[in-house]
Amino acid sequence: MRIGVLSDTHMKSPDKVLNHILDNVFKDANMILHAGDIVTARVLDRLEERKALAVCGNMDDYEIVEALPQVRIIEAENKRIGLIHGWGSKQGLQERILSRFEEDPPDLVVYGHSHVPFFGKVKGVLMFNPGSASHNIYFDECTVGILEILGSEFKAEIINIPN
Repeated sequence: MRIGVLSDTHMKSPDKVLNHILDNVFKDANMILHAGDIVTARVLDRLEERKALAVCGNMDDYEIVEALPQVRIIEAENKRIGLIHGWGSKQGLQERILSRFEEDPPDLVVYGHSHVPFFGKVKGVLMFNPGSASHNIYFDECTVGILEILGSEFKAEIINIPN
């Protein structure tokens, strides 16, 4: 199974970068996950055209917050994927996120918020952050991710998106 993963689009409306990600980079994805900070309903509508599963983030407007949960568990290929945005400082972010899953940790946690790509284990739990799917004043790099479930393993790839 191939899963397209993005977060932190921070867009008021879909643009050519988002369309390129959804239509080209994720064209072969069986599933698309968005880890929050979608910002507006117009962008959510575009994501829903591709049947993306999403959570709300701390920068989303009230329509997004009303429409989406803060945390989701997604079943894929007999694996449980936790989907969450994150909050607060980058310092301690992963530990705060893991605290939301303490009672029943998933096989993998997908998160956003920091805009910093990451794939690895934290306190024994596999975590994946695709980075920021938009170019903005804080981060020049625009990145998304591809997750693959290969038997019992997850493989992750970070993809740089040009301006």
